[in-house]
Amino acid sequence: MTVILPLLFLFTATSGTAVVLVRDPTRQVFAIAINGLVLTILFDALQAPDVALSELAVGSAAVPLLFLVALMAVRTQAPGEDA
Repeated sequence: MTVILPLLFLFTATSGTAVVLVRDPTRQVFAIAINGLVLTILFDALQAPDVALSELAVGSAAVPLLFLVALMAVRTQAPGEDA
């Protein structure tokens, strides 16, 4: 367990940095979902299963899905068209 936690912290820092550095909005949504999965694994390793399940439902599924729906709605609207 002593080796796993530093690796998970490193993966969390890396995935969080990737969310910030990615410029394409669609890829950024997928980076957010991956960050949620990494945080879910970290919380499970820290013996917080309730927080891990909440992060899995919200951070890995619900929020990225809502962002993707919003992106698709914005991209399908023609330029100059009022909603």
